[in-house]
Amino acid sequence: MLETIEALVDGGKATAGAPLGPALGPKGVNIIQVINMINNKTKQFQGMKVPVKIIIDPKTKDFEVEVGTPPASSLILHEVKAEKGSGAPSKTKIGNITVDQVVKIAKMKFDTILGRDLKRKTKEIIGTCASIGVTVEGKAPKQVLKEIDEGKFDSSFV
Repeated sequence: MLETIEALVDGGKATAGAPLGPALGPKGVNIIQVINMINNKTKQFQGMKVPVKIIIDPKTKDFEVEVGTPPASSLILHEVKAEKGSGAPSKTKIGNITVDQVVKIAKMKFDTILGRDLKRKTKEIIGTCASIGVTVEGKAPKQVLKEIDEGKFDSSFV
C-alpha cells in the first residue's frame, strides 16, 4: 500500500524542516533526495506556494513527486509582480497583464481549470484578473472578454 504526503512548499525552496522533514522522517526515505527533486520540479514557481504530493512505497522506499500548479491568482500576481490582490478590485487596480501572459497562465493551469478549450480557459483566467484588480491589455477585463468573443485575439489561442 502506497503512502502519500501532501504539502504546500515555496517553489524551488523546499527544506528538510517543517512541513516535509517531520512527515518524511518516519517513512525511511532519503529526505535530501526528496527535497532536491521537489526543488528541481518547482523552480519555475519561485516566489509562489506550490502544492506537492509525495507518493512513497514503504517496502522499497521508492518515491515519486507530483507537483500541482499554484492557484491562478498567484500566477497572475507573479506576472504583474504584486504581493496581493486589490482590496477593492472595481476601484483600485494593482497591475496590468497582456493576453499572451494570460494564455501562458491558462496553459499552466490547463488540466485544472474547467473551460473546454484554450480560449475558454483564458477567459476563465481573465475572470480571476477582474476579481483581484488586474487590468488586461490596459483595459477592464470585461472589455477584453468581449474582444475575445469578437475574435480580436484568436491568433493567441493557436
